Amino acid sequence: MFKRMWGYLKTLFRVKAESAMDPEIEIEQAIQEAREQDQRLRNQAAKVIAHRTTLEQKVESSADAVGDARETAKQALLRAEQAKNAGDAEGVAKWTNAAQSLAMKLQATESTLESLKGQYEIAVAQAEEAKTAVEQNAMRTQELAAKRIELLGKIEQAKMQEAVNSAVESMSATLEVDAPSLTRIEDKIQTRVAEAQAKAELRQATPEGAEAELREAVSLARADDKLAELRAELGLDTPEIDTTSTTGELPA
Repeated sequence: MFKRMWGYLKTLFRVKAESAMDPEIEIEQAIQEAREQDQRLRNQAAKVIAHRTTLEQKVESSADAVGDARETAKQALLRAEQAKNAGDAEGVAKWTNAAQSLAMKLQATESTLESLKGQYEIAVAQAEEAKTAVEQNAMRTQELAAKRIELLGKIEQAKMQEAVNSAVESMSATLEVDAPSLTRIEDKIQTRVAEAQAKAELRQATPEGAEAELREAVSLARADDKLAELRAELGLDTPEIDTTSTTGELPA
């Protein structure tokens, strides 16, 4: 149970950490790691190639040593043969022993040369593999560098689009708060008109409304009497009211 919980916590932390990382920093880290890897690979390849070069030099030196030992052994044999022809038994023994010693040295030198040749062939193959690996890794590093430029461009585009989206959302929110739609304005006006008409209708249906209407009628009647009085003082005829008119207008 503890192991599973620990694995869960590690996974959760990794997911949270990855989501919090800046893509630009991640790209730069990837580029830096690729460059460091390329440098390490180059250093290793240089050691492999240097080993090949060292073996090449040893093979050449060993080949020279074999040649010298062979020639020296031949010279010892010739001296032994000359001593034999001269009847010099001591000289024969001397140069024969020398030839044997040189032959053993030649055998050892040839063995060393063969061993070095085998190592050299392996070193040549390893050096070629190292150079190929360096070339391939350099190509991948270049591709990653080009990809970096592309990704950075996309990040900038994403930032610009996010900024535009944020600006548009801010504008939309401002319009919704500060500038209500015409439909909502019309609804408010209609609501106010309806409320006013309802209040007037209720007022007419109450005693207070009837009383107000009566006072208005009395006031109009008094105003008519006062106008008639003023017309009499002025010697003007009192106009006749057309009771059939529905518009309340005076006849011409």
